[in-house]
Amino acid sequence: MAEPLLALDGVSQIFRTRQGEVRAVDDVSLSLEPGQVLCLVGESGSGKTTTAKIAAGLRRPTSGHVRYIGQDIWHIDRESLRNYRRAVQYIHQDPYASLNPVHTVLDTLATPLNHHRLVRNRGEALQRTRDLLVQVDLTPPDGFLSKYPHQLSGGQRQRVSVARALTLGPRLIIADEATSMLDVSIRVSLLNMLSRLREDLGVGFLFITHDLAIAKYFAWHGHIAVMYLGRVVEYGPTPRIINAPQHPYTRALLGAIPEPDPDLTRRRERLHLRSHDQASLLHVPSGCSFHPRCPLFEPGLCDQIRPELTSLGTEQSAACHVVAREHTVAVAS
Repeated sequence: MAEPLLALDGVSQIFRTRQGEVRAVDDVSLSLEPGQVLCLVGESGSGKTTTAKIAAGLRRPTSGHVRYIGQDIWHIDRESLRNYRRAVQYIHQDPYASLNPVHTVLDTLATPLNHHRLVRNRGEALQRTRDLLVQVDLTPPDGFLSKYPHQLSGGQRQRVSVARALTLGPRLIIADEATSMLDVSIRVSLLNMLSRLREDLGVGFLFITHDLAIAKYFAWHGHIAVMYLGRVVEYGPTPRIINAPQHPYTRALLGAIPEPDPDLTRRRERLHLRSHDQASLLHVPSGCSFHPRCPLFEPGLCDQIRPELTSLGTEQSAACHVVAREHTVAVAS
């Protein structure tokens, strides 16, 4: 079998603080095929951004491996690392902070083209920059070339960030909460633009979001990995995760999505958590880290033994003792 484009193999990230060790990412394994969309979903503090930075090679994991087409990115030659850096690009959450305030749009987009010698002269750089702006729906492009970040709206700045990520012809784009700072109407148009780029260019996406509604919209034909306190607690195709969530945490996230139909809201079954407070990464609960909040909690099991990600069929997996047991009983009967 061909190697996946990018794979995380049991990666963990430990930060050492004055209060103690913080295990921000704990034994996470994920893989992405070319052109695939994978959404990492979870509350703030679940380890999504740290996982994304590990995947992008911006942070070396404490343990585990990051493999690009089968090669560990921390143990490859300079040329292979250069290819990886060009193939995997990152879009940050805050487009204003990620763009140099003293660089024009032309400077921002032409710099990587010149650095990697993808253009021969200023004329080629100018034309390539125009093409990139058209790709991200900033038209007419000449109206944006001389502008600085402070002269652009939030949506326009984020489109420039997307254009910058496209300069090197990437195979995978990692988008970290790329729409969270935008108005809803602009958010939808940006997601539509990213979807079009995926179809036209065949680029894959690792998309980070805390909103399952956005994951549903953007990755309906992809996969979702739900994270909680540094671990993946459920994984599977987006339609299965949305329509038939198995882990109680995933069901709680879906229950938090507002419905426009009040009758549907009244009829919807609500999951009552035992607690609404997320535990601190400094003091992760023993056993299943979700057990202090979980309505399915069983003493002596959930608080003692950590559940592993278990296959539930149909490509769906969940890390829950109770769910795994019920699945086993259902299959046996």
